[in-house]
Amino acid sequence: MSGSTRRSLRWLLAASAVVVLAALGVSASALAGSSGGKCGTVTMDENAWAGATANVYVLKSVLESNLGCTVNIEKLPESTPLFQAMADGKVDVVPEDWNNIDLKVNKKYLSSGEILRLGSNGVIGHIGWYIPTYLMQQHPEFKTWKGLKGKESIFKSPESGSQGMFLGGDPSYVQKDAQLIQALGLNIKFVSVGAEPAQVARWTQAYKQKKPILFYWYTPQYLNKAYQLSEIKLPPRFKGCQDSYNPKLGNNLNQYKCAYGQTVIDKLMTSKFAKSGSTAVPVIKRWKWTANDQNYVANLIAGKHMDPQKAAEQWIKAYPGKVKAWLAK
Repeated sequence: MSGSTRRSLRWLLAASAVVVLAALGVSASALAGSSGGKCGTVTMDENAWAGATANVYVLKSVLESNLGCTVNIEKLPESTPLFQAMADGKVDVVPEDWNNIDLKVNKKYLSSGEILRLGSNGVIGHIGWYIPTYLMQQHPEFKTWKGLKGKESIFKSPESGSQGMFLGGDPSYVQKDAQLIQALGLNIKFVSVGAEPAQVARWTQAYKQKKPILFYWYTPQYLNKAYQLSEIKLPPRFKGCQDSYNPKLGNNLNQYKCAYGQTVIDKLMTSKFAKSGSTAVPVIKRWKWTANDQNYVANLIAGKHMDPQKAAEQWIKAYPGKVKAWLAK
């Protein structure tokens, strides 16, 4: 058979396939998308903190370089109803979800199967009240919140007047500190200076000057390796304890009178994407790392101002065994 005959035969076979697909109402792109050997497009949500950026860019690099995926990154504000955004198709995957699974309004998405919980991403999260360790050494009574009573003025600032100051976190983050301060009867004024970079600038300046500072903080966080911080013990948790202020729950301050909980940080995926046949699905399900891994990349990004993609690639090069486990190689 001549070369021209073979080319003609291949053209006829391809044309016949298109005709058959058209007759069945199936597009070529739909067929490709249903193939188990294709990755396609993955859209992930990047939360507004360095650890979340580390999650997203490491996954992005692994998926794109090994599976040929096209990874899009969305930055949904924390005020955006996450589950609704996922159900609306804005994102396929959330690598780090702190509390949305516990909100009653989201249970319908889980029970209907629209949103899937994939289990822990390997990191345990915790929010709390922190002071510099040098201050804790000077005032060991601050190990618990009761030791703050009568000594609140130590934390005075220009914004708080005669009261002590509590430096709140990023307004978009989970928090209840203004209500908790009232519930505990502390002579402290809640002060917010805006997004996390502004808050970090404020407390690190005080730290470097060896001044007293009381503030909202959390783990994991790459800065915890650079600064020695101590957590103040808050009242024990109880059934119905709330970790985020919700005006719909009424004005009973006692519901906030408890420590923040330990959070097993979950991965989320839409059912639609899970059923898409994308080769990214099993890799994302297997993806899991530690707080130290996350802090390694987050420190490169936020601490050393490295491009997120390059920071991710540096970690991947340093830990090939973990990547192979995600890829099941």
